[in-house]
Amino acid sequence: MSKRQKNTIEKYLKSEVKEKNTHGNESDSSPESSTRPTKKAKKDETNTNTKIPENLFFEKREGTVKLASWNVSGLNAALKKGFKTYVEAEDPDILCIQETKVNKEVKDVVDFKKYQYRWWGFDDKKGYAGIAVFSKFEPISTSFGLPTHPDPETTKGRIITLEFESLYYVACYVPNAGDKLVRLKEKVIWDEVMEKYLRQLDEKKPVIWAGDLNVAHKPIDLARPDTNQKTPGFTSEEREDFERILNGGNSKFIDTWRHFHPDTKGQYTYFSYRFKCYSKNIGWRLDYHVVSERILDKVIESEIRSNVYGASDHVPIVLVLKEL
Repeated sequence: MSKRQKNTIEKYLKSEVKEKNTHGNESDSSPESSTRPTKKAKKDETNTNTKIPENLFFEKREGTVKLASWNVSGLNAALKKGFKTYVEAEDPDILCIQETKVNKEVKDVVDFKKYQYRWWGFDDKKGYAGIAVFSKFEPISTSFGLPTHPDPETTKGRIITLEFESLYYVACYVPNAGDKLVRLKEKVIWDEVMEKYLRQLDEKKPVIWAGDLNVAHKPIDLARPDTNQKTPGFTSEEREDFERILNGGNSKFIDTWRHFHPDTKGQYTYFSYRFKCYSKNIGWRLDYHVVSERILDKVIESEIRSNVYGASDHVPIVLVLKEL
């Protein structure tokens, strides 16, 4: 999620700072479970002085492949707030990070002995976008950017594609529609060319599409759908585009987390630092592991690491496969 998109959401959240319900579980996490304040809300400053828990443990099943994706919202800042603690605890076989906001490689970000294969994608604009992938497995080939885009050079800080023997892994940081939807037309074009690219790859091998895809697909995927119809990430255009990517072709793509949790409410991947959104569970599910339908049987689990909050305003997501 970009700074402009965050600002748009935070303008709405400011009027919601006082809550009667501070929901933290599925049973009371719907937007209808909270009420608007009856008097002017007090000013609530942004709190970015956070850090993830130190005592993290995640199971790693023998004989499986674990993929993790995380929008770090500024890698240098995340490194000071527990980024490495999470990576060491999770021990993914492939880690994709988005919104690095760096323009050169960062040293010692991961254990280079474990992750011998590392790729960085940079945006031309300083401190903007950025993506990186760290892998224990060597791919057949690697490419940067979105070749189907009208201006592919501008996308090299947003997409890295790894080709393995059995599939393509597309690490992605999708742009947003901008404050007041000023870039909605560009976002619609991105969605069209993104779909074209994914389908081109899918004709050759199955695809895993991972990252911050900057869209909440359905009302269940954010805490306040009714009042965010014109907010970047939840416009009808963006949601329809995402639906078309998943289900509009001869072959389908599967949102793995929703597949395994079809009715689950109150599980999100982005929470604004402002207005205690994480503690109130006011969030959006913007991060995904999407796979070609024909390899769904390889997926063991797809999870959101809801307890790993503080190094970024996003939490990581994890996909576990039987094999790569």
